[in-house]
Amino acid sequence: MKVIVHFTSTLQNRLRTGHFVKRRHFLTTPAVRIVEVGPRDGLQNELVTLSVQDRAQLIRMLTSAGCSYIEAGSFVSPKWVPQMADTEQVFQELIHLPRHTTLAALVPNLRGLEQALRCTRVDEIAIFAAASETFSQRNINCSIAESLERFRPVIETAAQHSWPVRGYVSCAIACPYEGTISSAQVAMVTRKLFEMGCYQVSLGDTIGVGTPFETKRLLQEFSGQEKKQIAVHFHDTYGQGLVNILVSLEQGITTIDSSVAGLGGCPYAKGASGNVATEDVVYMLHGMGIETGIDLTKLVGAAEFICALLGKPTRSKVGAAIAATRSI
Repeated sequence: MKVIVHFTSTLQNRLRTGHFVKRRHFLTTPAVRIVEVGPRDGLQNELVTLSVQDRAQLIRMLTSAGCSYIEAGSFVSPKWVPQMADTEQVFQELIHLPRHTTLAALVPNLRGLEQALRCTRVDEIAIFAAASETFSQRNINCSIAESLERFRPVIETAAQHSWPVRGYVSCAIACPYEGTISSAQVAMVTRKLFEMGCYQVSLGDTIGVGTPFETKRLLQEFSGQEKKQIAVHFHDTYGQGLVNILVSLEQGITTIDSSVAGLGGCPYAKGASGNVATEDVVYMLHGMGIETGIDLTKLVGAAEFICALLGKPTRSKVGAAIAATRSI
């Protein structure tokens, strides 16, 4: 019992202060930007469809925790993704949210962009392509080349409204249908998105099978300058999310996608579990002396809120550990 009490006291002190003692580490980056994708990529693959008010409250809590970039929803057909229905109303609920928080929306086409244009609180938009031809066909019913052409008018229209555009490349390491994907193929699609006007491209290990070796090999396809415009998006299906992020940091990546409570997955990739949990990422980064601007205690509170609504436990090991100390 004494050991448990000592651990609890130490953890509470670390959370209250700062989080963590600064340490000398082998990385040169002093800070990392966390892209919180829980309200979109997380919730879209959960069985429970939440109300507009609950989705908006989650985003407010994430903002209060210090999340400065949040994917708040997507303008896709509710027929295909019912969890993202009424996204326009969610943004309406957030019109008074502080402007230091960037709210992004995923749009699949011009129709989705037109919906986004009606929302005064949409700050950025995101588009998604794939590095796998089969995945592209199964996901959006067109080839990779056709998908990029579909996005061209979306990016051009967004530019006319001074909206930054962020891109995604799915299946950056492997595909549920084709298996391993060539790093050169991923780099080709990524560079096309850059050429079309995306200021950043997030590389997604959609089914979560990547290992540190494969992550390093992928990122070595890119120059140092290109890496400044690349983010990584790992799913934790095989428990490799954090180690893949560590390798990405070593490779010079400074933007990490993650999802509160490890929510989500991919509705088109059978067996793919949730995204790497934001709580776990923040705990690791703070322990390395890398700033995120996020309050871990408040973040865990947001995770507990959303998990209670979904009726499921958190997938975050850090969140579960902190919750356990509260019950002692």
